[in-house]
Amino acid sequence: MTRKSAKPPKPTAAELDLLRAIWRLGPSTVKDVHQARLAERPDATYATVLRLMQVMHAKGLLTRDESQRSHVYAAAHAQDALQTNLLRDLIQKAFSGSGKALVMAALNEHVSEKEREEIRQLLKDESSNDARGTEHRDD
Repeated sequence: MTRKSAKPPKPTAAELDLLRAIWRLGPSTVKDVHQARLAERPDATYATVLRLMQVMHAKGLLTRDESQRSHVYAAAHAQDALQTNLLRDLIQKAFSGSGKALVMAALNEHVSEKEREEIRQLLKDESSNDARGTEHRDD
């Protein structure tokens, strides 16, 4: 008997592309996913999408409802949970476990000025909420 891992398996880049489509579409048939992929990748074949989804099901990335003629696939893990797991691995491997190093690298190279302002506002709002929470606890 195999035990299901609590930690989601790591998807390949191609699997992550399909997962993004499934997260966006919700539970879907291979045909649905193939149609969605064609918008982004006109060279995507039905057979390739089918095979990849079968592999993803075997890996535990997708669930499959076989109660109807056309099987319906769904993501086995929530988008935020899988992304958090991938981020945790990236921080460990590429940034020696330092979340700050990851954030600094992202801020230095991959964030637009508009995004920087949104981050500033988010941090300002968060620190205001923290201050209010502290005030309420002291009352």
